[in-house]
Amino acid sequence: MKIYKSFLIMAMSVLLVACGGKGGGMPNFGDNEYPVVTVQSQSTSMQTTYPATIKGVQDVEIRPKVAGFITKVCVREGQSVGAGQLLFVIDNETYQAQVRQAQAAVNTATAQMNTAKLTLDNNQKLFEQNVIGQYELESAKNTFASAQAQLAQARAALASAKESLSFCFVKSPSAGVIGSLPYKVGAMVSASSTPALTTVSNNSAMEIYFSVSEKDMLDLTKTAGSAQAAVNNYPPVKLLLADGTTYGHEGKVTKASGVIDAATGSVQLIASFPNPERLLKSGGSGSVLVQHNDNSAVIIPQSCVMEVQDKKFIYVLGKDNKVKYTEITVDPQNDGVNFIVRSGLNGGDRYVTNGITKLTDGMEIVPITPERYQQKIDEASKIGTDGSAKGFVDAMQGKK
Repeated sequence: MKIYKSFLIMAMSVLLVACGGKGGGMPNFGDNEYPVVTVQSQSTSMQTTYPATIKGVQDVEIRPKVAGFITKVCVREGQSVGAGQLLFVIDNETYQAQVRQAQAAVNTATAQMNTAKLTLDNNQKLFEQNVIGQYELESAKNTFASAQAQLAQARAALASAKESLSFCFVKSPSAGVIGSLPYKVGAMVSASSTPALTTVSNNSAMEIYFSVSEKDMLDLTKTAGSAQAAVNNYPPVKLLLADGTTYGHEGKVTKASGVIDAATGSVQLIASFPNPERLLKSGGSGSVLVQHNDNSAVIIPQSCVMEVQDKKFIYVLGKDNKVKYTEITVDPQNDGVNFIVRSGLNGGDRYVTNGITKLTDGMEIVPITPERYQQKIDEASKIGTDGSAKGFVDAMQGKK
């Protein structure tokens, strides 16, 4: 009885193998037939995604030039401001006193210069009447010149004091939108304060920063002839927002960094996007989508590719119906189903699509079409559903 059961199990195993399985993705039909496809170039469109950072065309950090307590905050967060608009007022009593002091010094120097001028004019007349000598005249001239220099020095000090006073009234250097306001009335600030008083961002248009690999940039530059031509010829880009939606306006790459980041081996590109709805905010994040169209792409299913130590291989069929284990390179961007072949496979070549794990380099096969291959799978799958397998088991058990 045990021998009978063992024989029954062995027979069923043989039957299951004959019916097919998953070995290499192809049933073992026993006739050395494998599906083969001829490579044909076709048009394709691939989309590459790059992480991106959003910044205003002009983001200006506002910092005071003088130290003091904030006495007035004239704006609110998110407010649109114009160039020259007052943002903050810093305590300026000390600076006003310095202006008054400097003005008094100017007045004193002016009076001294006027006195020196009268003395010089009087000495000039006396010298012409031979009442005084050359020495007295030259002394008067020197006194007048010294008074003029002292007046100029006093006026410079007054201008400096007025400028320091003006620094107490912090104004926007450009039009834009106010960022966060970390300081309130009464806070002590200075030029070295961290963070800045606020940021004024010009968001009428936005600049999107993203990076491409050094190799990609070299390829673009060689194709276009120069780095600037590569930037000018760069295709329009789209922006994927943080919520997963696509921004409604296309952008144009306008700048490329002239320096390669040694840490990442990448080159930074900057794309300009219009922002009429003010939807984009400086400091935001997203992803840049770049569309690539290829009119002569070689596309193959990923299922017919073997990967060994980060290298990809397929079996190419020669004219003698012998397969060759061939390395290929593919585009890093793919849809999860197909690969775009960059080298190793050309139009007109034939490659095996299924059963590749059963093949060896130089093995001779019988090529069939994928349709015939599927037909043979369907025929094999009928075993066990039309009663033939059951009849075999019944016979082994002595029921027939």
